[in-house]
Amino acid sequence: MTDAVIIERATLADLDRVVPLFDAYRQFYRQPSEPDRVRGFLADRLRNGDSIVLLAAKAGVAVGFVQLYPMYSSVSIGRSFVLNDLFVAEAGRGHGVGRALLERAAAVGREAGALYLELATAVTNHPAQRLYDRAGWTRDTEFHHYALDLR
Repeated sequence: MTDAVIIERATLADLDRVVPLFDAYRQFYRQPSEPDRVRGFLADRLRNGDSIVLLAAKAGVAVGFVQLYPMYSSVSIGRSFVLNDLFVAEAGRGHGVGRALLERAAAVGREAGALYLELATAVTNHPAQRLYDRAGWTRDTEFHHYALDLR
């Protein structure tokens, strides 16, 4: 693939293009394939304005996405975004798609007046860690992150 990466903000009209990518992303994290459930989840996020989904395409084929969730920092007294999801399909890997998505996510954050973006990735996801390092992201060494499962 040598065509330029085109990244656009996804709308409800893009669900047919985003759902297979999002479903594959979840399967990467050992979740079952659930395209109908994924469609409902993404439709709700887009319809309610809960998140921003950026869709990457090469030669008209959707090959990746990133999803940003807005949040606010009490300490920094400002807006930020959690880059919660980033996925590039096999066909788009090695062609700058991930880097282009990260750059567009940063641009969206700046345009919204955000102070920073943050993300988390699996400790074992070394390819993603290399991408983030090369793209100028810094690993948090100041805070430990915790989670409480409420299921």
